[in-house]
Amino acid sequence: MLTMPNAPSYDLHAALGYQLSLTARVIEKRFEDGLKGLGLTRLYWCILLACTQEGLQTPSEIAAFVSVDRTAVSRALRQMEDAGLIRRESGERDRRTTLVQATPRGADLLAQANRLARANSAHFLAKLGEGDKARLTALLDRLREGEETRLPNL
Repeated sequence: MLTMPNAPSYDLHAALGYQLSLTARVIEKRFEDGLKGLGLTRLYWCILLACTQEGLQTPSEIAAFVSVDRTAVSRALRQMEDAGLIRRESGERDRRTTLVQATPRGADLLAQANRLARANSAHFLAKLGEGDKARLTALLDRLREGEETRLPNL
């Protein structure tokens, strides 16, 4: 083992970033396991949210909303179209523009996924005591204060 003399130690497991990241991963994994049962991924769910609830129609708009590379979104759109979750059409004014729309099957799965998302959130929030949710939200807001919150390629 290589050690550096006089180098200050760092307790990874006590670090704020590690604790926040670990907690986020636990919450996300539980949700993603539920999505898997519907045949969805978190990216598919986000894309369905973008093109239905947010009214975003182009792959570029969707990629920006989801904070994922345009190439990854295009790949996911192809897979989602093959699975019957979305439909892609050329724009009326500009035939080079691709417009994305959820199919009835995609909209139905989105409704089911949204129920899972709400249940997942409720599961973890139930672990907090009275007032803890508001305090946690305020503390997280304070940590992000003055920081760039639009993070590409998450």
